[in-house]
Amino acid sequence: MDQVDVDARITVIEAVVCREVGRGAAPLMAATRGHLQRATQAIAAVTQPTIGIITGFFVPTLDPPMAETDGPVGAAHLAAGFANSGWSVRLATDSPCAGAVIAALRGAGEAFGPRLGLDVVETGPRQAAAIATVAAHWRDAGVTHVIAIERCGRAADGGSYTMRGIDVSATAAPLDDLFTSGPWVRIAIGDGGNEVGMGALPRALIAGSVPNGEKIACVTPADHLVVCGVSNWGAYALLATLSLLLPEKSASLLATLSPEIDLRILETLVRDGPSADPVAGVRGASVDGFAHPVHGAVIDAVHAALRGEG
Repeated sequence: MDQVDVDARITVIEAVVCREVGRGAAPLMAATRGHLQRATQAIAAVTQPTIGIITGFFVPTLDPPMAETDGPVGAAHLAAGFANSGWSVRLATDSPCAGAVIAALRGAGEAFGPRLGLDVVETGPRQAAAIATVAAHWRDAGVTHVIAIERCGRAADGGSYTMRGIDVSATAAPLDDLFTSGPWVRIAIGDGGNEVGMGALPRALIAGSVPNGEKIACVTPADHLVVCGVSNWGAYALLATLSLLLPEKSASLLATLSPEIDLRILETLVRDGPSADPVAGVRGASVDGFAHPVHGAVIDAVHAALRGEG
């Protein structure tokens, strides 16, 4: 496959996942067009990358409070694809979201071991020291790239907010400080303007595009920012694009990328995390207000783009 064909397929993959779903994020997507390819090129340029993944968005207004379904599903796909490719992976979250991340990985069929580890930061008065400890460990481990996916980020006033403008700072460790504390390439995936990495965009653009944008806009920047309709979709696209750039690792990168495995990850996450969809207000196989068939169709469309269709 020549480079023109690869570029064309990546363009289609980006269009599949970076599409407006009703949040008003289309201007954010337009401003970050091409970042998907640049992010994957940064990973593919390293022969043996070591990758950190940050995720987890705890929603205290859920009954009972729990992590949302967007983020851990995508993180599980990424962790599985990277670990199966022979790369070392470190995941990080905070204590309120730890169960969700562990459950998602279990749904993906992954177990912790030499290539795959989890660092959990306890929220509370000692969280800054805990983040510094994890950051030092990641630097010592030679982490080359860090991917933040659907992780609430620090706004201009120092707080962290839901899309509705609810302050969740008390239950969200500022993992922005882990994201920015090393020499690694920083890649972020988000969908609403309040996630880690959105500081790569002008705050005024977020303020003028999404509801409550002035208040919730994250100011933590990224080197490469992928704004999607749903953040989990960004993980699908990242793995698919990498499989085009590294065809010898295609099978391992895409091993979990099927609607069936995605549903298994989601159902395990909801049951064991526990986890729920705060947009739909349900604890079920739903992410950001969309039942699983919608997400399965996105995966199918990504695979069609990989085949050069669409």
